[in-house]
Amino acid sequence: MKFGLFYELQLPKPAGEEQWGPEDEKRIYHEMLDQVELADSLGFDYVFEVEHHFLEEYSHSPAPEMMMAALSQRTKNIRLGHGIVLTPPGYNHPARVAERLSALDLLSQGRVEFGSGESASEMELGGFGVERGLKKSMWEECTREITNMMVQTPYQGFQGEFFEMPPRNVIPKPMQKPHPPLWVAASRRETTMLAARFGMGSLGFGFETPDELAERTNEYYRIVREECFPIGHAINPGLAVLTTFMMADSDEEALRRSANGPAFFSHSLGYYYSPASGGRHQPGEKNIYDDFLKQNERDNTMSARTGFIKEDEIRKGEPEDEVQRALYRAARSGTAVGTPDRVRETLKTYEDNHLDVMIFVAQCGDREHDHIMESIELFGKELLPEFKERHEAEHGKWRAEQLAGIDYPVNSSI
Repeated sequence: MKFGLFYELQLPKPAGEEQWGPEDEKRIYHEMLDQVELADSLGFDYVFEVEHHFLEEYSHSPAPEMMMAALSQRTKNIRLGHGIVLTPPGYNHPARVAERLSALDLLSQGRVEFGSGESASEMELGGFGVERGLKKSMWEECTREITNMMVQTPYQGFQGEFFEMPPRNVIPKPMQKPHPPLWVAASRRETTMLAARFGMGSLGFGFETPDELAERTNEYYRIVREECFPIGHAINPGLAVLTTFMMADSDEEALRRSANGPAFFSHSLGYYYSPASGGRHQPGEKNIYDDFLKQNERDNTMSARTGFIKEDEIRKGEPEDEVQRALYRAARSGTAVGTPDRVRETLKTYEDNHLDVMIFVAQCGDREHDHIMESIELFGKELLPEFKERHEAEHGKWRAEQLAGIDYPVNSSI
């Protein structure tokens, strides 16, 4: 496997307070810069950052291209992934997305990964007037045209269902040809298979278990070989999975440091994305972290949410709905929380099932920057080298076998 870090830029409000401190938002931005710079120096392969709007406490990352531009000058090798750009035109005009991606690709010497999606939060959809029932069609139309804009000289223009544009030469063009590798956010199995049909990497936000991954891997690569109709001008076959991450010299200390991170990640995600949430948020007034603490005190569930879960028990009590199941899993620790020995053992099960990229959620909830830095360093020194060696020696061969005979050009960093 290859490895990356994932950022929402979460910022819980202080308990009992209506607003953050005057330096809090600046602090998490600069902490991310330091964390990714360290990860780059240790050999991590990717960083993925979201684009979200108005999701107070859950995500303070409305302009990931700014952070990626800063990282392009502070790092040398790590791939800079949009995880994801919101591509329906109510959020971003397709030409502006193509321009920003290409400019960042030049600044970073060709290190951009183009992840795309459409969001499902009413705060975002309503804020930009994006119709929920049409958002996936918008994503497909606009993502396809963004790739055309990065390739065609000049862009031939377009009259579609959701946007139109006359012929223009969309400049600059990206360093990577024909365009940066393509990914799509996938919290459901059907979206993972859609990614295969479009020749895109799947950014798995469903916190898939190893056995689920095994089934998805076989079907995903079968579709890439047999049923692929690329949305872009090159395919990027690959499966990525998110998991929570915190390491220490003892399991007990790792759990203590992990603490409210995974549970708040799940709570705030469900707060904004659950169908039952509707438009209940009061912008600028609500303290979501207070509600989170009260709920855990009332339900007395914190220890269950942050304790280690055995593989044969992970599905007990899980919701059947895939999105709700992802929220349930996001609150639980185990896959990459613990000592190097524990983390090695659990990650190896994903490696054995041919996962391409494991993406760590380290910055979440009220976790401390120093603990995240120590975890990154511990993983980078103790575990990353052996996984890298096996990736080059074994996984590359397996991927080549899966992609044998494909006629489409492959543009992938995996």
